[in-house]
Amino acid sequence: MTNDTHVPRVLLLLPTATYRAADFIAAARALGVEVVVASEQQPVLSETMGDRAAVVPLDDPERGASVIDALDARRGIDAVIAVDDQGVLVAAHAGERLGFPHNPPDAVARTRDKAAMRTAFMAAEVPQPRFEIFDDPDNIPDVGFPCVVKPIGLSASRGVIRADDAPGARAAARRALDIAGGGTLLVEEYVPGAELALEGLLRDGRLEVLALFDKPDPLDGPYFEETIYVTPARVTADVQARVERVVADAAAALGLREGPVHAEVRVHADRVWVIEVAARSIGGLCARALRFGAGISLEEVILRHALGQDLDGLARETMASGVMMLPIRAAGRLIGVHGQDGAKAVPGIVGLEITIVPGREVHPLPEGDRYLGFLFARADTPDAVEAALRAAHAELRVVIEEHT
Repeated sequence: MTNDTHVPRVLLLLPTATYRAADFIAAARALGVEVVVASEQQPVLSETMGDRAAVVPLDDPERGASVIDALDARRGIDAVIAVDDQGVLVAAHAGERLGFPHNPPDAVARTRDKAAMRTAFMAAEVPQPRFEIFDDPDNIPDVGFPCVVKPIGLSASRGVIRADDAPGARAAARRALDIAGGGTLLVEEYVPGAELALEGLLRDGRLEVLALFDKPDPLDGPYFEETIYVTPARVTADVQARVERVVADAAAALGLREGPVHAEVRVHADRVWVIEVAARSIGGLCARALRFGAGISLEEVILRHALGQDLDGLARETMASGVMMLPIRAAGRLIGVHGQDGAKAVPGIVGLEITIVPGREVHPLPEGDRYLGFLFARADTPDAVEAALRAAHAELRVVIEEHT
């Protein structure tokens, strides 16, 4: 339904804990798009957004879609975009009701349930780790060692723990259950090798690769805290092509058809293994590492796609770029982050955002659910980007009053 002035109106589903509100709103303004922001609570932006802020339950997709349907009847909505995992199911249900191009709700549900995702990949013979589903930490199925234990419903590596033997697996399962508050767990074989992240866009079922990142820090466990992403990935053209093909097969196996896709894969023994596929774009503030065409942001690309606007000829900038998610090394109260000016002065660094304010409690993975902040770099080569990020990180001194 289009409003009377024909100015496109987009509903952004923004969980209260998201980092991404400001970037999506800035992208909408750049495109001349009117924005309505919706969250599970009265949005933080309601003071400035006025009647363009709404409450939508994100934990109940059918009810959330009904609220959006009523909002469309009153005001007219041209697209619904979920910026984080919490809103993707509501967006799918709303798209189905309102007739927008959308992912089928059952396909999106599979991306939010690691057991359902693995089962769909198995049925379609998508290469992935061996896995088993279980709920008893004293009776863990055998997939060999080392293995990885994880809750089926959490994201961002929360509760994901490597174990090298049976006692370690039982301890990992108990800890993962505690983090998830109970439920079902997945145990899967540990796949060594290089990890890559693919950022893509599905258009009527066809995958268009927007960027391929490599992750130069080894992700060997026991926890899987991500740090540096660099693009273009420093892998051969053959590996890039195989990653694209396997991720396209994985998206099809899940039933995804429209919108952003973020996939994690590992490359080992001349094979590409799918670790995970999400029906959303890259998390946190990592999207700031990407620019397309004449400086267009990833958020603008997503908005254009959702509104059916032209995306032809849109390619990532030619410069290498990257982001470092600043890790939290200890649990406690954040006192401060010193050395920020020195970090910003490192050649190649184009941004630093500390996203946790002093005085807040912080927790490392596997319990933690956020990073300390984000460093951004641009340079002529991926190697120069990585070097800039490491040099800038070395300038920072994080002070945490640790729990005793």
